[in-house]
Amino acid sequence: MHTVLAASTRLDLSPTQQLFVVALCALTAFVSHLALAVFNDGVRPFLLDFVQGRTERSATAAVSFGLSAGFIFGLGAPMALASGVLNPWLLFLPTDILGLLAPRKWIAPLLGGGWGAVVVLGLGGANAVAHDLPVDFLTAMQQMSTPILFLFTLFPVLAITRQFGRWPGALAAVLELALVIMTMKLWPKIFAGSLAMAAGVLLLIAFAVRKDLLQRRREKDREHLQEPDRGQGRQAAEVGEDPVVSLFSAGALRLRRHLPLFMLLGAGICVLAQTHIFGGGEATSFLIAKGQYGEAAQVDLYRAFGFIPLIATTALASGAYGIAGFTLVYPIGYLLPDPFLAAAVGAVVFALEVLALSLIGRVLGRLPSVRDSSEHLRAAITETLGLAIVFGSLLAAHVMGGGPAIFLVGGLYLLNEAMGRPVVRMAAAPAAVVVGGVLLNVLHWLDLFTPLKS
Repeated sequence: MHTVLAASTRLDLSPTQQLFVVALCALTAFVSHLALAVFNDGVRPFLLDFVQGRTERSATAAVSFGLSAGFIFGLGAPMALASGVLNPWLLFLPTDILGLLAPRKWIAPLLGGGWGAVVVLGLGGANAVAHDLPVDFLTAMQQMSTPILFLFTLFPVLAITRQFGRWPGALAAVLELALVIMTMKLWPKIFAGSLAMAAGVLLLIAFAVRKDLLQRRREKDREHLQEPDRGQGRQAAEVGEDPVVSLFSAGALRLRRHLPLFMLLGAGICVLAQTHIFGGGEATSFLIAKGQYGEAAQVDLYRAFGFIPLIATTALASGAYGIAGFTLVYPIGYLLPDPFLAAAVGAVVFALEVLALSLIGRVLGRLPSVRDSSEHLRAAITETLGLAIVFGSLLAAHVMGGGPAIFLVGGLYLLNEAMGRPVVRMAAAPAAVVVGGVLLNVLHWLDLFTPLKS
């Protein structure tokens, strides 16, 4: 089987890369302080009340912390340690919080830059120390890569089945299975799920567009049958202004007023992706670590399809954009050969995204099935990655310490479930591997546990 493991989990950043990460964290904290953009999609709807003065800065920061802390320490840090590649949960969720928390504009970039310094200096030191422990749980965590990548390949199948039923889902499953086998046989150096994911996503979009076109045709036929009533309906529609449309227009205008700042942000994110020290998702991190940049770009491009409608609608409603925009700068950055070109392209991409927000909102309003597909994609991504991370974490535990390690890691995960998930489910299993690894090293020092021979 074609197994994808990180070539190295060492966080080796050059001084220039370290300074760039610090500067980018300072910028993202500043943008968050202005309530112009945050990375956490769940925080963005709360920013409207903050911008309009109905909630205070401290309360908004508390919401951001509550929605982000589990992902920072349970997913972002363990994934960075396991893959040797930085990720957005580790970099941008903390700058969301610090930017919103800062009482002054000039304090926000200082706090964000400070966090960036903690990441590039502290995480590298922690990484080096962890690899020298008797129980090397970081190397064991590389076992997570194979289930994450291969189960992630199935997310279009789940989305199609949930939205369009069993037979379209079965067709997508058979197609993906055939493409995985064909890729493994004909192109063994390429990630086996690449073509399968492409086919699955295209099939989902085709089903959704077909459904919307058929629905619009039926509506036109009904309109022809009810022709005498159309004049009255048009007059009724012209009376007054739709408050939703008014709100969306205000949000788009607010973002356009800060277009130069967004262009700077887009340039920075794209350059970060171009350096290949950063991956935009769980699966992408391991592909970047392996040097498979084309496959990483493909994975993040498909992932973006599931989030563009969510980001567009919340941005228009709240007047706050995503720190990474529609995340299209991730795959673009991975593929560009030069950081200066990446900066220029990233700035242009962000400018086009911000300027096109209103148009995207109108298009999504006319294609309800496509909009629903994005929701099914997000749910499918969460479901596939959730299973993959739990399974991969148990594999890591087995490599780390056999039965006792599985007992610790599985037990910590189940305890988190029983306690009402104080750590979000997606982050609970990687956090359990780290905590379990630390506990096994303590037991070894107490002469109560003997590490497995590699």
